[in-house]
Amino acid sequence: MAPSANPGAMRAMRAATWSLLLLALAGCAGQQPQQASAPEPGPAPNNDAASCTQVGMASWYRGSSRGRTSPRDLVAAHRSLPLGTSVQVTALETGQSVVVRINDRGPFGRGRIIDLSRNAADQLGILQDGVARVRLEPVGGVEVCPFQQARSD
Repeated sequence: MAPSANPGAMRAMRAATWSLLLLALAGCAGQQPQQASAPEPGPAPNNDAASCTQVGMASWYRGSSRGRTSPRDLVAAHRSLPLGTSVQVTALETGQSVVVRINDRGPFGRGRIIDLSRNAADQLGILQDGVARVRLEPVGGVEVCPFQQARSD
């Protein structure tokens, strides 16, 4: 019969193994999800305006900017775009689009790139789900991509 290993040493080894595993998992949990990604794969765009997009998750919020706008307004909150900027929001699953005006800061939900007013979410068909993967594109002629400028601020 083989001699048994030192039980104290085995417990210490198991504890060290669990500690390393938990430390590795804790490091992963602290990472923030990437909020903006490159445009969807496809043919290479032939101008800078076509490549000026932001893709990520959108949600909607009750009320429109704490009473500063009408519930019928197509408005949204974005963390860094200049207030007053108009962007086209396209739900990637359905292909439905709506143009909204940035009138507030947010979103405050983790992993979201934009918070839409109830009316905008309804027009995109995401009112029931509450969230959707969307693509944002600036409206009108832009010399500098506001998403690139917002990332560098």
